[in-house]
Amino acid sequence: MIRQFARLFERQGARFIGNLAVNEQISLDDLRAAYDAVVLAAGLPGDRSLGIPGEDLAGVHASGQLTQAINEHPEAADLPRLGKHPVIMGNGNVAIDLLRLLAKTPEELEGSDAGPGVSAWLAASGIESLQIIGRSQAGQAKFDPVMVKELGKLAGVTIRVEGAGDSDDPEAAKKLAALAVIDGHGTGRRLVTFRFGLTPVALEGRDRVETAVFRTADGGEERISCTAFLTAIGFRAEGALERDALVAGAEDAEGGKLDDGLYATGWFRRGPRGTIPENRADAQALAKTILAEIPAEGSGKPGRAILEGLPDLVSYEGWQRIDAAETAAAPEGRCRVKISTRARMLALSKASEELR
Repeated sequence: MIRQFARLFERQGARFIGNLAVNEQISLDDLRAAYDAVVLAAGLPGDRSLGIPGEDLAGVHASGQLTQAINEHPEAADLPRLGKHPVIMGNGNVAIDLLRLLAKTPEELEGSDAGPGVSAWLAASGIESLQIIGRSQAGQAKFDPVMVKELGKLAGVTIRVEGAGDSDDPEAAKKLAALAVIDGHGTGRRLVTFRFGLTPVALEGRDRVETAVFRTADGGEERISCTAFLTAIGFRAEGALERDALVAGAEDAEGGKLDDGLYATGWFRRGPRGTIPENRADAQALAKTILAEIPAEGSGKPGRAILEGLPDLVSYEGWQRIDAAETAAAPEGRCRVKISTRARMLALSKASEELR
């Protein structure tokens, strides 16, 4: 992924300006006044809530917050205690990614960018079982079948798929086939179980979550003991960019045009759905629209001059210095050591230099 972005900044004329928060350091209106086109492609950073009793218990963690901690984001909370029997709620790609990470052995982290704290946390987790549960039936799950098949490469697990069912629908059949490939895989000590058709209605416990209560497909109730409950049920807009209002008032929301000179793409436009190839195609279509609409000769707007004087901006060269420091510090078996404080990253980037 880093190499793909590098091509943009090193060969294709794009400029990188980092550590800039829109509507905090500079307003969206000021950006629009400075550029012929502004594209909002910020994704959806907030975790969607379950909206059920007990969601605020200790031991209940949203996937976005947890992955921030795992990836050593400067603003992340501490890595949580998961116990021996965590449950993952969700059947999308984020849930599969989370499952794959939690099921890995220390040896399977070789070559990754997992820091020593994360590696020690995983090694000491003591996880004995992982249940991954979806509201929908298996054929309607949101995961990519390829990602599911890759779980068959995990060395320390035994995988079991319960109640997948069957379907004549071609897309559903691909997902069922992927589950069939991994069902029964392995003889490892960590038992991974896929469950379907269970809707969470409550989380119970004294000091922390102990039991998840589900409604079954036939209207019954099932109670599952757990030591942590991890939600991967989608994302929502949050922060200073008022996504919902912008999309609701769009001139052409389906085409990605919010207003004259203002556009949106990816999850910011579509909501939390679609694979990377689908969102790439969405972005390419929008680029054609923008090129057809903006004046070829330019409008004389000031562009990046409006950013001059803003503190702590990071140029592409600044990012390269951060990247070089992280990779140079990598111990044997790792590709980098992430810098986990904003102050250290800014110091390395020499962010006060003039943006090129």
